[in-house]
Amino acid sequence: MKATARPRRGAPPRGEASARDRILATANELFYSEGIRAIGVDTVVARSGVSKTSLYRLFESKDALIAAFAAERDRLFWEWWDRIEEQHADDPRALLDALLTELAERIGRPGFRGCPFLNLTMEFPDKSHPGRVVARNNKEEMRARLAAIAAKLGAADPNRIASQLALLINGASVTGLVAEQVDLKDVLIDAARKLLA
Repeated sequence: MKATARPRRGAPPRGEASARDRILATANELFYSEGIRAIGVDTVVARSGVSKTSLYRLFESKDALIAAFAAERDRLFWEWWDRIEEQHADDPRALLDALLTELAERIGRPGFRGCPFLNLTMEFPDKSHPGRVVARNNKEEMRARLAAIAAKLGAADPNRIASQLALLINGASVTGLVAEQVDLKDVLIDAARKLLA
């Protein structure tokens, strides 16, 4: 008689992703590439190889999963930003140029589907949606960090400049989705320098 395999319980073997990590990685890929509303929990379950019971044990609802997806995207974004900031800690102009250059390169990559935070706010008009709250906080933090850079560059009104830079960055994300391939790096850096002149 052939033994039947029992579902594994407990922590995964060393080196194997946890159920939570597999669910989040799957949701991250699918939500970003196909849209959050287009992907149901059943699709996340099927692609992640995790049971629906496990998903709902880890995330009480799809909204909780969306918030976790947004929080992970937020964490990765600031990890990226902090790495660049460390490289240019003493030169705010080089920091801004590096941030804009890398953002433009991200926008130009195959598979780019826009800013995940802007996408989320478009899909969920309710301002209190937990994922949208993460998205709003990401954009507010970006403006605050841009204001700090603008202040170091001697801008008379760093908050206004930060809002204008954020508008350029968000606009570049949308432009990357709908326009013919353009050299966004040069356009972004030139526009930022003109704002700061």
